Amino acid sequence: MNKLSREFQIFVKPVGAACNMRCSYCYYLSRADLYPGNKFPLMSDEMLERYIVQHIEATTDDVVLFSWHGGEPVLAGLDFYRKAIAFQKKHNREKKRIINGIQTNGTLLDDELCRFMRDEKFIAGISLDGPQEYHDRYRTDSRGKGTFKKAMRGYELLRKYGVTTEILCVVNSFNVRHPLALYEFFRGTDARYITFLPLVERDVHSENEVTADTVPAEQFGIFLSEIFDRWSADDIGRIEIQIFEEATRRAFGREHSLCIFRVDCGGVPVVEHNGDFYSCDHYVDREHFLGNIAEGTLAGFLDSERQQAFGRAKSMTLPRYCLECEFLDMCNGECPRNRFISTPDGEAGLNYLCRGYRIFFAHCQPFISALRELWLMQGKA
Repeated sequence: MNKLSREFQIFVKPVGAACNMRCSYCYYLSRADLYPGNKFPLMSDEMLERYIVQHIEATTDDVVLFSWHGGEPVLAGLDFYRKAIAFQKKHNREKKRIINGIQTNGTLLDDELCRFMRDEKFIAGISLDGPQEYHDRYRTDSRGKGTFKKAMRGYELLRKYGVTTEILCVVNSFNVRHPLALYEFFRGTDARYITFLPLVERDVHSENEVTADTVPAEQFGIFLSEIFDRWSADDIGRIEIQIFEEATRRAFGREHSLCIFRVDCGGVPVVEHNGDFYSCDHYVDREHFLGNIAEGTLAGFLDSERQQAFGRAKSMTLPRYCLECEFLDMCNGECPRNRFISTPDGEAGLNYLCRGYRIFFAHCQPFISALRELWLMQGKA
């Protein structure tokens, strides 16, 4: 009998959409409207323990990954995470390896919390959009003031205590024009792990248009290509850039680890502060609400036909233009939420970022081909 294998990474929202910042491009702040009348939601101890029990039970391999997201998850407070760790240890009866990741804006970090994260071996993702003039353009506090200095202080605290840290940089219409300036800045901070996240915002007044802050698709491809050349010349093995790691998986015939590039999706759902389960972080709405973990189970929701159908729809709705593309196995149509433009022959469902990805994948293809040849030669040696 085949052993059950269930791959997932849940974005759990201990404070819902609550945040101390008001980044102009944030897509999650509006999710607070789903829970009116609760300005500061916080997951109860009972729900926290229930969630942790179900998460451990749903995990089928030897590593259990918890991903604390927001809003700003640091607002939950140190005591909340102490309870979370205690519940994890209490219910980890099979002694699996547990990893905790937290995505933060960094502005609320202090010595005590960073010491705790070091001691409990947290992985921290911190949002930085580059040097101050780039970061402060969009990432402001509730009073409209830039947050760069506070974010950098948080980053330095994480480094001080040796917390494994990944930088998440949102690439928009402003900083995309300065790829090497951004990359040299991150190199100067001794960054080891970097993710470049393209900003795609739909214009609410036009079905197929984007906002002025949205990264231009072609420019995003050029941005990635220029950084790739700098990285491949000097930083292979020293800095890991997520999209480059994903691109090189083609050389080894490996499946993508990042959900947007996988054939099907549905493996990165959300559990809100009250236990509500949604299909995906970008689809937290009533249409994609599957239930509450107080009335069902994580395993049940993950395995449900609705969630499986949500995941399959990604590959089943690809336009012919994608199916015939030489880079299909590198992209797989990317995230469905960005598929709102038409193909050159007028078919709907093309990804807005398609032109950019084609530029980048074509640019790095010689490197990937050489890498594959080297791998095959070593395998025959």
